[in-house]
Amino acid sequence: MTKLAVIALDGPSGVGKSTTAKRLAQALGWSYLDTGGMYRTAALALKRAGLAPEDPAAASFLAQRRIQQTGTAFFLDGEDVSGAIRTPELSTLTSAVATHPAIRDVLVAQQRSIGAEGGWVVDGRDIGSVVFPDACCKVFLTASAEARAQRRCLELQAAGRDARFEDILEDQRARDLQDSTRAVAPLRKAEGAVEVDSSHLSLEEVVTRILALHRAHATA
Repeated sequence: MTKLAVIALDGPSGVGKSTTAKRLAQALGWSYLDTGGMYRTAALALKRAGLAPEDPAAASFLAQRRIQQTGTAFFLDGEDVSGAIRTPELSTLTSAVATHPAIRDVLVAQQRSIGAEGGWVVDGRDIGSVVFPDACCKVFLTASAEARAQRRCLELQAAGRDARFEDILEDQRARDLQDSTRAVAPLRKAEGAVEVDSSHLSLEEVVTRILALHRAHATA
């Protein structure tokens, strides 16, 4: 199988996939594909059309929409919806959208089309196993639930918000269980992926390790 110039970065919630992916893309001079933003944009399109994710017409409706990413901005049929897709209300709807196979098929096809020419860093939960199984470098980024909860707690406290480590840890464990046991696209380490445990690593150390893995794959 010919390898595609894509770094597929999978892992559980709260592990820092997006931040890591952006830094990798910057270091390589590649582009970052925000698949989560694509699902959020799809959720917004359905909401505006009054369609529920389970509606039989939802997938075909989305197939006719134009979802584009330019830098960190997202566009729906030419309209900048970057702010509209980041609301708490839409987060709930996005979770529902992401569990419908027909909708996932539409968005996965779009993601593959975008990444076909290579030069992309893509993060998610099934990028290396489903979306880009032919990626040149597949990484499963992980960290203990405790480490992820501690990071989130510090982030919230730094922003002046109340945060209890125990509550965040409980939510994190519940999310992990949900992500690993859901019927559609459960969280799995892709075949051939290298696991990087960031529990005791800084962001720079994680990026350095993955860049080394990428170079090793490129010269293999």
